[in-house]
Amino acid sequence: MISKSTRIIVFFLLLIVSSFSAQEKPNILWITIEDTSPQFIGCYGNENASTPNIDKLAEEGIRFTNAFSTGTVCSPSRSAIITGVPPYKMGSGNHRSNYPIPAFIKGFPYYLKQQGYYTTNNYKTDYNIANEKDFINEAWNESSNKATWRDKNENQPFFSVFNFPESHQSRTMSMSYDWYVKNVWNHLPEEDKIADSAFEMPPIYKDSPEMRKHFARVYNSIKLTDNRIGDLLDKLKEDGLMESTIIFFFADHGEGMPRGKTNGINYGYRVPFIIKFPEKFKHLSPWGKEGTVSDELINFEDLASTIINLAGGKSPEYLKGRNLIGENRNKERNHLLLSTDRADNGPDLTRTITDGRFVYSRNFMPFMPEMRYINYLEIADITQQMRKDFKNKQLNSLQKSLFATRPIEVLYDIENDIWETENLVENPSYKNVLVKMRKQLNKAVLKARDIHFVPEYEIGLISKNTTPYKYRMDDKNYPFKKIYEAALLSGKKEEKVVKKQLKLLKSDNKIIRYWAVIGLMSQDVNTIKTHKKELLSALEDSYPPVKITSAAILYENFQDKKAEEILIKYSKSDDSELALMTINYLLYIENKKPFLETIKAVCKKTNHPYKVQAACSDFLTITETSKK
Repeated sequence: MISKSTRIIVFFLLLIVSSFSAQEKPNILWITIEDTSPQFIGCYGNENASTPNIDKLAEEGIRFTNAFSTGTVCSPSRSAIITGVPPYKMGSGNHRSNYPIPAFIKGFPYYLKQQGYYTTNNYKTDYNIANEKDFINEAWNESSNKATWRDKNENQPFFSVFNFPESHQSRTMSMSYDWYVKNVWNHLPEEDKIADSAFEMPPIYKDSPEMRKHFARVYNSIKLTDNRIGDLLDKLKEDGLMESTIIFFFADHGEGMPRGKTNGINYGYRVPFIIKFPEKFKHLSPWGKEGTVSDELINFEDLASTIINLAGGKSPEYLKGRNLIGENRNKERNHLLLSTDRADNGPDLTRTITDGRFVYSRNFMPFMPEMRYINYLEIADITQQMRKDFKNKQLNSLQKSLFATRPIEVLYDIENDIWETENLVENPSYKNVLVKMRKQLNKAVLKARDIHFVPEYEIGLISKNTTPYKYRMDDKNYPFKKIYEAALLSGKKEEKVVKKQLKLLKSDNKIIRYWAVIGLMSQDVNTIKTHKKELLSALEDSYPPVKITSAAILYENFQDKKAEEILIKYSKSDDSELALMTINYLLYIENKKPFLETIKAVCKKTNHPYKVQAACSDFLTITETSKK
């Protein structure tokens, strides 16, 4: 029999071993910033930027040149980060939505807690899912603006996220200049302030004193962000944790300026990304020594698997992202599938393939311009200046293209054209690249069974009985291959395509009919006039998205009275998705007068979410501006 004293000794030895084991696990610190493309950071080659703390992380760590967000606006991007599942599988691609996800999909810090980690988030969530409060409580020990590693138990490893909002679009453009002065400019020491003339203007924007005043906000906001990061790293050092902590630094998506955030091109997707390994854990880095630059492809789907593995856990089956670090590291990819959908009140559906050098995007709603009406952008001084310059014919052809309908495909060589000024789709020298990436995109979208090829109205209906994630796998209810074939016609203008779309407009499947009429939105006036009869029949369609879209086409081209009545009816709908769809179409029609009083009334309603109110506000602003 073991004596009591022996049992006590054994107990304390076990405690010591347990404590030692916990100490051997790395602490993990995530530093996330908002709305920032790598070309505005010093270590990525911008000599005008002042980012010494970020640059030092790169000098002491690994800097990645091919890291991409899964979406181009914050909440879809953050849903992918926290779950490890891309938005096009979960139905979380539409900005600020709250559709359900399966119970087995967890916020990945949940799995870190199982490995003994103390998990904290300071403090942004914006996860874009239903039941977000319960989801957050399950994932984090603490999620608040006071959350810190300092509340962990002794010798307990931590995973801590600190999100800095100083580079957010609100600072760089959307809020008033006075607000920016109060919240950014006045927080910078005099020697840190960057003047309007102290940087190169990207060619996609007019180089004028007015535009420089607005664009300087980007540089000063990033400078303040860098200062805040330095303060956080000082705290880590003060607590003696620098040598036991692996540090990740990245932005939630690309630059929050017009044409970047919300658009499915490199400027919206590509992010700065750095990992710093302390000496103690440098053996875990597969990229070699400090100061290394890697062109390995990374996207946000990879982060959950990577961190779970770092913590000593095993990734659940539903996580398909790569594990980037350690013994279980997965092999590198040669391309990534990326996506962008609705942002606030601005609808879109773009799918993108990138291999790091080239970015190929397919626009499934090409009738929407890159500068589409999104209220949070429209209230900005820089957007108003751009629209003013466009109206006064003061923009060059590249700058004007932001206001035009988009091509159905774009192909950019980012290695040689970082601002995406030349679309290579029609360039015969790049035909092989185009064909290859087009095939990669189609294969990847079909494999994913992308749920966002149903209108958001339908996602709401689906969510009443199941999750979009699960529904997309039911081929009987969601014959995705046929739906995708119909969607691929959108934007093509050949007569044979029109005939196919008109035939599909009679399909038994409502989603196929929806894509038939979405495709007809891009057809030219003469084509529409030839097929008015078929479109009039679509006004009787039982599926509201088909009826509304047909009405938008018929009203714009023929001022059809019945179409006008349908648009008025659905603008007033209590279903926010149908109201939003209708008002968004009205934003782009020429004659808005018959709808003015209706939209004024809708603006006064309080039962609609922000996105509908934002669309109403844009409509009223456009109408008022056109009178001047």
